[in-house]
Amino acid sequence: MKITAGHLKRYHQIARLLWKYGRSDLVKEMDLPAEETGVTEQTVREDGAPEQLADDLEAMGPTFIKLGQVLAGRPDLLPEAYTAALARLQDSVKPFPYADVEQIVMNELGVRISKAFSYFNAEPLAAASLGQVHVAALRDGRPVVVKVQRPGIRRQIAEDFDVLEEIAQFLDAHTEAGRRYRFANVLAEFRTTIQQELNYELEANNLVTVGENLKEFELIQIPQPVADYSTRSVLTMDYVKGRKITKLGPLARLEIDSDPLIEQLFKAYLKQVIIDGLFHADPHPGNVFLTDDGRIALLDLGMVGHTAPNMQENLLKLLLAVSEGQSDVAAEIVIHLSEKRAEPDLADFRRRVAQVLVQTKDASLQQMKVGGSLIAMNRAASQCGLYVPSELALLGKTLLQLDEVGLTLNPDFDPNAAIRRNATELMSRRVAHSAAQGGTLRSLLEMKHFMGALPTRLNHIMDAVTEGGIEVKVKAVDAKMVVDGMHKIANRITAGVILAALIIGASLLMRIQTSFQIFGYPGLAILCFLAAAAGGFWLVLTIFFHDDKVLRKPPR
Repeated sequence: MKITAGHLKRYHQIARLLWKYGRSDLVKEMDLPAEETGVTEQTVREDGAPEQLADDLEAMGPTFIKLGQVLAGRPDLLPEAYTAALARLQDSVKPFPYADVEQIVMNELGVRISKAFSYFNAEPLAAASLGQVHVAALRDGRPVVVKVQRPGIRRQIAEDFDVLEEIAQFLDAHTEAGRRYRFANVLAEFRTTIQQELNYELEANNLVTVGENLKEFELIQIPQPVADYSTRSVLTMDYVKGRKITKLGPLARLEIDSDPLIEQLFKAYLKQVIIDGLFHADPHPGNVFLTDDGRIALLDLGMVGHTAPNMQENLLKLLLAVSEGQSDVAAEIVIHLSEKRAEPDLADFRRRVAQVLVQTKDASLQQMKVGGSLIAMNRAASQCGLYVPSELALLGKTLLQLDEVGLTLNPDFDPNAAIRRNATELMSRRVAHSAAQGGTLRSLLEMKHFMGALPTRLNHIMDAVTEGGIEVKVKAVDAKMVVDGMHKIANRITAGVILAALIIGASLLMRIQTSFQIFGYPGLAILCFLAAAAGGFWLVLTIFFHDDKVLRKPPR
């Protein structure tokens, strides 16, 4: 792998990170010279502790902080100890100076902070990998929060992805892990996601759209953006008064009625995924607030998932199968949706799905999580030669985070029962939604076109029948193989009949004494016996070796 001077530091950091956390095999397969990376077995002797991983990623910059946030929600890729340690990056990241905030806001809005806002807190309310949030107030006194993007973040992320892309492509081409997980594809999806999160105008549109889609849920709040104070790098939106779900103590939980909250939250997510086709894809506990008026607020809609109509129907079927423990149905849906490698082990995949879902049926949230089941199925699919679609992987990660929120609010809530309760309504609304989007109109137009052309087509068919112009061509699957097999059977039967005739003829000739003798017996009879023996031996050998070859041949 060729290393440029500008990327040398990143290669060094990535190689050191892989070596430190037990993947020195990947560093060796990458064949990075020690004098270029500075990483050898002597320079990094200790294995990295889980709690150190968050610090190491944070020191490498925003791209890797965001990567750590994503990995915190992927227990299918990392052990639980590491995902728990990385959860810190979802809530606590070092902020950047207020002087940079002032400069960015002035460049984006075209005015100084003191002119645009009547109040602006210099201390950030929260700091994330791509930006930080400040409490402020508009000139009319309306309380808001202002999300400001980190300075120079786009250029830094572009440079980091150049390095990561080269490494991912190399691993895909030269390692078994790369061929199994296809790191380049995963990285491309991550790159698209992070580019969308860097566009605050797109996030503002997501806030408006999801807020409109969920307006029927009175216990769910989506903060709305202030359009005139929002740009590509600055997002101003409603200030939500409340506390993070993670900050609720045992006494605070006793004071709230959690059942309707978690019921509406879960139903709202099912509606987003199955009906709307746009869902909040990052509901980790740091992005979910319990408001002062007893509602749940969903924050940070920079990361959203999209589901096409056909995918929505399959996801509903899959969720129902998981909730009811129907492993055979769930496995077939995943197989149908997934891309397959050369020789996927489908039998092993079905067995693994059955093992996962046998624990899910009638289990409470504390015992088994729906998101965890989907992620376990995704992991089994990758190990058995199946590439699940990104929508399914994102849904598993989203539901796993939602399960964590539900566990915080009400450990006894049963998501499987919630899916079964809402399945009928979701299916009815799914059909109605498809009709409202023009599906029924398209079907009617296609029916009108079919009925209009039907008389003409029938006339052509009848004329062809009358004139004897109808030809039926039947192409049987593997017809040549079947015919060849029948020929072999007929040849073996014929050979057997001939050998039997030789033996019977030789027996009759043994009674006729002739001058030509072999070993004191009639010569012609002995020749017939020898010919029958040789032919029988050849036939047995042919059958044995041919059948053994067929049994050893792998099925297509």
